[in-house]
Amino acid sequence: MNPEEFRAELERRGLPITDEKMTQFKLYLELLQEWNEKINLTAITEQEEVYLKHFYDSLTAGLYVDFSKGVHSLCDVGSGAGFPSIPLKILYPELSITIVDSLKKRINFLEVVVDALNLTDVELLHDRAETFGQNKQYRATYDFVTARAVARMSVLAELCLPLVKKGGSFIAMKAAHAPEELKDAEKAIATLGGKIKDDFAFELPREAGERHIIMIDKKKETPNKYPRKPGTPNKTPL
Repeated sequence: MNPEEFRAELERRGLPITDEKMTQFKLYLELLQEWNEKINLTAITEQEEVYLKHFYDSLTAGLYVDFSKGVHSLCDVGSGAGFPSIPLKILYPELSITIVDSLKKRINFLEVVVDALNLTDVELLHDRAETFGQNKQYRATYDFVTARAVARMSVLAELCLPLVKKGGSFIAMKAAHAPEELKDAEKAIATLGGKIKDDFAFELPREAGERHIIMIDKKKETPNKYPRKPGTPNKTPL
């Protein structure tokens, strides 16, 4: 997917792309390629692959969630090189974004991206998701929490649902095995105060694979003991 095809697909799907936003995506790609030679951000670096499997894939959340209505806060857990939150911020500049990642080098890269793209209202935090989820300043404060291919659903639910405010939503972006993962995670989601709302399944263009946008609504406050200590959710999922 070259930049022109990327733009055409977004326009076809009714997503708000402009010349200025296309320039930001171009600069983002250049920084990703440049920094990837110094630190391992992603295995996907070719232009057409990045536009399809990182940029477009990240923006598919906007096909199922209307980020343009009102001012929303979004926390991206384990964002890596900034996916899906930076593409979403480019497309929806009014979004207030918080990115949490456990690797300082990735946060350093994102600081450069935010500055170069002139993005405002973006908070970048170097922290473990388990510790961050227990921080009273951030816990249960976000309209949306996103995670893209970070861990299994039962683990993701424990890392992300504590951050969602009651009435908000956790948006999990997953690949083909999502339905089985979701079934395994039903108990964990309920324990953490969530309720499964939807599992939107679709294929990326150019036969690039099956994707799922899983919407989980926060119905009740998460019990205080979650998330557990760093490493515990992965070792012993709920």
